[in-house]
Amino acid sequence: MLRLLVKVSRATGRFTEHPEKFISVSRFASDRMSTDKMIDIDGGILEGGGQILRNAAALSCLLGKPIHVNNIRAGRDRPGLRPQHLTGLELVQELCEGKLQGGQVSSTDITFFPGKVKSGTHVADTKTAGSICLLIQVSLPCQLFASGPTEMILKGGTNASFAPQLDYTIMVFKPIAERFGVNFSCDIIKRGYYPKGGGEVHVRTEPVRCLHAVEMTDRGHVIKVTGIAFVAGVLPIKVAKTMASVARKMIEGRLGQIPIQIEVVKEPQDHAVGTGTGVILVAETSTGCRLAGSALGQKGLPAQDVGESAATMLLTSLEHGGCVDEYLQDQLIIFMALAKGKSVIMCGPISLHTETAIHVAQQMTQAKFEVKQIQGETWQITCEGMGLENKAI
Repeated sequence: MLRLLVKVSRATGRFTEHPEKFISVSRFASDRMSTDKMIDIDGGILEGGGQILRNAAALSCLLGKPIHVNNIRAGRDRPGLRPQHLTGLELVQELCEGKLQGGQVSSTDITFFPGKVKSGTHVADTKTAGSICLLIQVSLPCQLFASGPTEMILKGGTNASFAPQLDYTIMVFKPIAERFGVNFSCDIIKRGYYPKGGGEVHVRTEPVRCLHAVEMTDRGHVIKVTGIAFVAGVLPIKVAKTMASVARKMIEGRLGQIPIQIEVVKEPQDHAVGTGTGVILVAETSTGCRLAGSALGQKGLPAQDVGESAATMLLTSLEHGGCVDEYLQDQLIIFMALAKGKSVIMCGPISLHTETAIHVAQQMTQAKFEVKQIQGETWQITCEGMGLENKAI
């Protein structure tokens, strides 16, 4: 077993590794501040994108810690807030009756003063094809610690590039989040695709007293693969059939004769806005793990290539030997940090998004993370959570 010393360079913000040693990655502990002091966060560090904003805003809301974020999305071609990021911040502001300064599109500097999380119904509309899933990411942790049930009416893109597809949130994220004690429903009213958006999703969340620690270290064996290949708008159903057929053949060639069920769907015109196509594939294991591969079609890209891309992503995740895939990895960090007790999750190579999520969690909470390489491309993330309690219920 290779043990690694995991640190973060102050200059680059990246993990550095030294063989044969192992310590907690409780970096930036000296930067942690009490709830009555502003926490300064570099929005350009590590992944340098919207995830820093989402996690920082959610934790600010839950912990009552005001934040100042500068260099927002410094690593992007168009730095600063885009409409979907601003919508997410405004949603958290409404959830906790907070105060947001610098909340304009293209702003690279914001300050947020949180209030108290409240239940009820809230509406957020990106007015673009901005990802609804990313609105769920920023708001769900907050909803869990409200005084009662919360309903979110979210509008934007349901299947957007550079973000999880809504089907991933429902088929992969939701059942794993439930292990932490998370209880939410996600109803698709209408799908929306790039560039029009126009999708609508209703999310209802029940509050929790405290999140449970989770251990996922035994993947077991794959028992089945399910999935959805879809088209909407002017695209013919044969496009979805081709994606599904190609993906099935690749999976059978690698995994053998396991049950594979890929639903082929042509979205009704009254259930979708715009034209879109894509596929998501989910491998379920004997221990309840779920790993996925997905891809979206685009103009000029053959349907065969879309199916191959999704299948390759799924098979690569399985080869890494982890219990979660690359895209669930970073989404679980905030729940591990908030949970009571020690969570342990086996995964593939640590993604930059995961490094970033750990950085923000440790800067803002008392959670302590350990990251180590088990062997090859299999890694383990351990977190002693802060055990946040919802005193409103």
